[in-house]
Parts: sequence; structure tokens; C-alpha cells
Amino acid sequence: MICGEPVLLARGKNGRAFALRDICPHRAAPLSAGRFKDDTVECPYHGWRFRPDGQCAHIPSVLQESTIDVTRIQVRSYPCREQDGLIWVYFAADPKAITAPVLDPPRIPIGAADGHAIPRFVEAQLFPCEVDHAVVGLMDPAHGPFVHRAWWWRSEASIHAKAKHHAPSLRGFNMVSHPPSSNSFFYKILGGGLTTEIRFELPSLRFEHIRAGKREVLGFTAVTPQDATHTLVTQVFYWNSPWLGAIKPFFRPFARAFLAQDRRIVELQNEGLKFAPPQMLIQDADVPAIWYHRLKKTWAESVESGKPFENPVQERTLRWRS
Repeated sequence: MICGEPVLLARGKNGRAFALRDICPHRAAPLSAGRFKDDTVECPYHGWRFRPDGQCAHIPSVLQESTIDVTRIQVRSYPCREQDGLIWVYFAADPKAITAPVLDPPRIPIGAADGHAIPRFVEAQLFPCEVDHAVVGLMDPAHGPFVHRAWWWRSEASIHAKAKHHAPSLRGFNMVSHPPSSNSFFYKILGGGLTTEIRFELPSLRFEHIRAGKREVLGFTAVTPQDATHTLVTQVFYWNSPWLGAIKPFFRPFARAFLAQDRRIVELQNEGLKFAPPQMLIQDADVPAIWYHRLKKTWAESVESGKPFENPVQERTLRWRS
């Protein structure tokens, strides 16, 4: 499920991934319950077959002398690309009114991968909330000592003043390269000389690029809306140091617990949201959330008007305690 739509993912004989709406236009059976035959997806109900571009290729029940042109029958196909070990599916609000080129997926900026980076670690959890709450929680800089309070990460006693410089990026903003916070235990196992750069990009993507000399680790998080009340949060880690593979079995429980803490706070937040209360955003800790909402609004206005997108984020140093 993506954006409230059922999606079928498949790979053709040429190895290329493709995506179709997972509903047969004949009697609405899920195409994913069928099979892949002759480089087409076959519906399990009546055997209708569809090519990777969504065009109908065959209807078994149609007689040879029939005047039905099966090629005029179509199931919705989505622009789909595989890159850096990830499959990206592009959704348009109105598939019949796409007036601009489909956006290219972002490249994972680690080493010289150039679109061929290999995921080393993946953890995903389903959050019971709409996408904005998951995104705002993802970029929030002040919740760490409370939501993620643990001996292996942070404690309330570790709170101290911070100042981080931010600058606009292509469709978002960067927390420009800086030494990691001294109260973040995980960074210490990577050695000395560390810097980290954190970037957010529309629609809901976060990159944290950690460097220590020639060693690089990139944490990538994608927040994918499944429907109006459920959001999939996927964390993917890339690195170029082979020895880090040895810690994967030990790292997974911590990564799973960390993401579960974020999911748990969303569950608690839902208890209050039932009453539709007004919510507050303050300076400076909530400025990333303010920027996110401005970016979304500006992007929507750009798409509607056809005018070029102009990033509303201004370069600024944010200060807070965490």
C-alpha cells in the first residue's frame, strides 16, 4: 500500500522492476494473487494478462473473430526505478494530468557509488499515524533525551546547549557538516575525527552522512505513507568499511528498539490527537518542522501554478538544548 493505493511490484525478464496498480480492471481481483507468465502479469480470476507498462496483452475468453481490442484496456502503471538497492515508485496526484517530468530519485552519496550503493542494513516499522507526524518526529532535534532515553544512547542528564548551522538544499535543508554531539554513544565506535551532515529532502527523506577519514556511514530514512493513518518508516544503512559488517547482529536490536521508541511516542500522541487539540511550534527547536510545512506548501503551489519551485528555507543557525 502506497498513498492509499495497492501496488504490485514485479521484475520482468529483462531484470527491470516495474509497478502496477494491484487491481485488475475487469473484476477487481488483486493481480498480485496471480502469476507471472510470458513476461506479463496474469490475473488469478479470468487470466487476463498485462504487460509491465500496464497494457492488456491477452484475454483468454475472447474468441479470435471478436472485435474487442484488448490493447485498449489498461491497468495503471507507475514510473518505477531501481537505484542504490532501492525501488522507487512515483505517484502523481492526478495521473492523467502530469505536466512535468517525473522526478529522479535521489542518489545515495557515499563514496563513488554513483547510483550503485549496496544497502548493508535495513530496518522498517509501521507507524499508526499520518505521514506528517512521522516526518516531524524524524527531524525533531529535541526529543532524543526523552523518547530515546537509554544507557546506550542518551540520558536526561546529558542535555546541553547546541548550535547547528542550516542551509537550504535542492528540495529541503541541510544541517551542515559538524562534529557529532558528545552525548551520542553510537558515533564513538566509529573512531576519531568524525563529522556528520544531516539533510532532509521532500517528500519525506532524511540522510545522515557520517565521515571519519576514509570511513563513511550513511543512514537513509524514507517515510512512506501507506494510507491516511499508517506510515512505513524504513531505515537503510550504507557503509564502506567491511569491518562494520561484523557488528550487524549486535546493532540490529538497538536499531529496532530505537525505531520502536519513535513508534511508541506516536502511539501516545494519538491519544491526545483524538481530541483535535491545537498544536504549537516554537523557535528554535521546532524550526525544522516549520520549514517542512513551508516546503510542502511551496512545492504544492509550484506544481499547481507550473512555476519553478523556489526553496523558502533561509540559511540560519539554530540553537536549542538536547
